[in-house]
Amino acid sequence: MTTPDPIQIEVIRNALVAACEQMSITIWRTSRSTVVREMLDYSTALFDAEGRNIAQASRLPVHLNSMATCLEDILAKYVPFAEWRDGDVIVTNDPYCGGQHLPDILAFRPVFMDGAPVAIVGTLCHHIDVGGRSAGSYDPLATEIYQEGLRIPPVKLFDGGRRNDPLYKVILNNSREPGKLAGDLSSQFAALEVGTAEVTRIARRYGADTLKAVTERILDQSEQAMRAAIAALPDGEYIFEDFVDDDGIVQEPLKVRVALTIDGDRAKVDFTGSSKQAAGSVNCTLNMSKSAAYFALMSGAAAGVARPPSTEDRRATTRAPGSDFAANSGCYRPIEVVAPLGTVVNCRSPAPVVNRMLTGHRIVNVVMGALAQAAPDRIPAAYYGVSYVYSLGTEKADGSPDVYLEIEVGGWGAHPDEDGASAFSAGFHNLANSPVEMVESLHPVTFVGYGLTPDSGGAGKTRGGLGLHREWRIDAPHGKLSASLERFRIPPYGLAGGRPAAPGRLVIRRNGQAQEMPSKLSGVPLAKGDVVRLETSGGGGFGNPAARPRAAVARDLRDGYVTPDAARKEYGVGE
Repeated sequence: MTTPDPIQIEVIRNALVAACEQMSITIWRTSRSTVVREMLDYSTALFDAEGRNIAQASRLPVHLNSMATCLEDILAKYVPFAEWRDGDVIVTNDPYCGGQHLPDILAFRPVFMDGAPVAIVGTLCHHIDVGGRSAGSYDPLATEIYQEGLRIPPVKLFDGGRRNDPLYKVILNNSREPGKLAGDLSSQFAALEVGTAEVTRIARRYGADTLKAVTERILDQSEQAMRAAIAALPDGEYIFEDFVDDDGIVQEPLKVRVALTIDGDRAKVDFTGSSKQAAGSVNCTLNMSKSAAYFALMSGAAAGVARPPSTEDRRATTRAPGSDFAANSGCYRPIEVVAPLGTVVNCRSPAPVVNRMLTGHRIVNVVMGALAQAAPDRIPAAYYGVSYVYSLGTEKADGSPDVYLEIEVGGWGAHPDEDGASAFSAGFHNLANSPVEMVESLHPVTFVGYGLTPDSGGAGKTRGGLGLHREWRIDAPHGKLSASLERFRIPPYGLAGGRPAAPGRLVIRRNGQAQEMPSKLSGVPLAKGDVVRLETSGGGGFGNPAARPRAAVARDLRDGYVTPDAARKEYGVGE
C-alpha cells in the first residue's frame, strides 16, 4: 500500500472535509422546511467502505457521532457492501437499526471509481413530520415506538440510480407535510450527488490506493490525539449523577449515573446504576448514549473544555494535549461505553425514543460533571441540557395540515474563567434559531415576546448564561400543542459552590388567565387568541457568588441580566 507523506495526508484530509461542507451547503441552500433550512438540524459526513467516519461537516455532534455506528450496522446486518451498486441510496430512520429517532432520516450512497468502491457519503436530516399521533412526530406521551410515526428499516430507496417510487410514496403519504418532506429529501439526495462527485474527483487525482492509505492514517492520528488527551487527565474513577425530571407518563425522576474511569490513555464510561427504561419516550438506544458520551469526552477532555463564545475575553487559553485533531471514528477507539440493556440509556425495542435528546443531554451533563472532578479548572457548570421542542398543529387555508415545529435552547454553564453564554446552542445539538419573521410568514402565529430571561443564569463567581423566553399568539381558529420539554423540576447544576440555574416554564394564557403547564404534553387544544410562553433554563453558576466582582454584578444589573432583588439575595449587592 502507498505510504503517504504528512503534507499529502493533511491536503487530502482537508479536501475530504471540504467535500462534506459542500454537501452541507447544498442542503442548506435547497431545503424546504424551517427545521432544516433555518434551525440547521441536519448533518453530512464521509465514510470508508467499512462504515467508519473519516470526515464531517461542522454540524450536529449527536448525528455525526452516531452515523458511523448506523452505517456499520447496515453493512453487517442488512445490506452488505458487496450488494451496493453505483447510484444506490440506502435510507433508514429506525432507532433500533442505528438511527436516532423517527423524524431523523439517514441516507447513504456509495462512491465507486472504475467499478471499485472507495467511500460512502451520508446525510441525516430532521424532517418536519413523519406521521405519528402528534404534529411534528413528537409525542411525549407515546408508550411504544409504533405510535411515533413511520418506521423505515434500512432499504434501497434508489437502486442503481432508479428511485423506488412505491416506497417513496409510502414515505410521503405518512407525513402531514408531504411537500416539505419531499423537498428536504431531495436536498439530501442532491447533497449525496455533490459528495459523490467531489470524492470521485479526489480519488482520481490521488489514486484509490493513496486515498485508502490516507484515511487509515487520519483515523490513527485522531486515535493518538484522543489517547494523549485522556492520558493528560489523572487516573481514577469519577462518579456523577443527574436526573431527568420525568418521562411524561410517570411523574418520577429518572437517574442518569456515570462512573468515568481514566486508566492511562483509555476511558471507560459506565452507566450502570441508571434508571430502568421509561414508559415514556425519553429513552436512548445504545447508539444514542455512545454519541453523547463521545461528545462529552471529545469536547471536555480533548478540547480542554468548550469555552463560551465571548467578545470581551480575548485571553489566551491553555489547551489540553491532543486538542487539535480531526473528529472521526478514530476518536472513539480509546473509549469504552457500558450501558446495561433495559435501562433509560440502552432501551429495548419497542420502547419509544422520540424525546431521546432529553436523556442524551443529561448524559453529556453527567460525563462533564465527572470530568469536572478530574479537571476542575477546565470544566464548566451544567448548560441548560435539553432540546426544547414544541409543535403546533393547525390547518392551511385549503384544509391541509400545517405543522409549526420549534426547537429552543438556553444558557451555558459558567466556566471557571468567565460567564456562560446566553441563549446560545450548547451541548451536542448545535442548532440555530428560526427568525420570528420567517415563522410568522409561514404559520398562523404572531410573536408577542422574545428575549433573555433575567435571573435565569445560576449565580456564582462566574455567572451562568441566561435562558430565553419565546411567546406567541395563535391566529388560527384552533390548533393542538405538543411539547417535549425538560429541566422544569431539576435545574442545571452549579459547580464549586455556584448556584443552579432557574428551571424552565411553559405557560398558556387564555381569556386573561395564565395556566402553568407540565413539561411534556400532547395534543392540548388551543383557540384563536391563546398565548403560549416558553421559558428555557439558564446555565449553572461556578464558584461562590460572594466572590463575584462587584463591577460584574453592577454590569449585570445595568444590562438587565440580574434584577435588584436577585442581586441582593445572591450577591449581597444593594443591601
